[in-house]
Amino acid sequence: MPATAFSRRGQTTPARREARRFYVFVSPWAIGFVLFSGVPIVASILMSFTHWNLLRDPTWVGLANYQKMIADPEFWESIVNTFYFGAGSVALGVVFTFLLALLLNQPLRFQGLFRTVMYLPSVVSGVATALLWLNILHPDYGLINKLLALIGVQGPGWLGTMEWAMPALILMSVWGAGNTIIIYLAGLQGIPKTLYEAAEIDGAGWWRRFWNVTVPMMSPVIFFNVVTGFIASLQAYVLILIMTEGGPANATMVLGLYIYRHAFTYFDMGYAAALSWAMFLIVIAVTLIQFRLARRWVHYEFK
Repeated sequence: MPATAFSRRGQTTPARREARRFYVFVSPWAIGFVLFSGVPIVASILMSFTHWNLLRDPTWVGLANYQKMIADPEFWESIVNTFYFGAGSVALGVVFTFLLALLLNQPLRFQGLFRTVMYLPSVVSGVATALLWLNILHPDYGLINKLLALIGVQGPGWLGTMEWAMPALILMSVWGAGNTIIIYLAGLQGIPKTLYEAAEIDGAGWWRRFWNVTVPMMSPVIFFNVVTGFIASLQAYVLILIMTEGGPANATMVLGLYIYRHAFTYFDMGYAAALSWAMFLIVIAVTLIQFRLARRWVHYEFK
């Protein structure tokens, strides 16, 4: 047998074995995805073209749900509230957690303890977090209003007023940002110290080192947290459901809560499915815009 044919057969057989192993190991995930994700996705698409109240068989209505969505003023109001909550929570969360990560990255005593304390809120369940913040934001005996009273400031009604309900939820959203802090810490520890040493030799102060070294080197990490934070905030509804139920006067009615209301309060599953696909398209559009804008401010080391 020629050496080339033997070599070709010797290379092909391990490759086929490796391919078979790949399909064997990936098959449980693939089967699970098809059964538990793929089938529901297709079903939700079909459901969005029907009217179904869970009590009777679905009725095909075509594009009626999408036409209803376009003419629904509460839908557009929920979109405005969703972007309000998303922009506020992401902006506050990114800045606040970045500053905390900078502090936790300093060589301090009990550094591990401080990092653990900052991470603990992220493992608290959503219901517990909501109940905690309901007490913190209470207008009469809440912690925040009591602290404001110490300096002679009368605290607002927070969740009970249209002006302060959404800012209160944005403030609460920063509470469970421990995962974001860990990601920032990993990024900060990956910055070469030689860059800071070179900047210091050139006479750069702490602000110049922060702005010209830390921020550009951390821009991919910041971008990742902005994208994932926006995606999460655009889908948020559990804590808002527990704390305000969309009130007062729909001031905190975000799109996720609006979908939940139509699905499990009004039992209009077809319209809820159409709203869900509208949310999906919004998330995709916002993410693509962020990737387009990232070309102007995100700097990668290999470029």
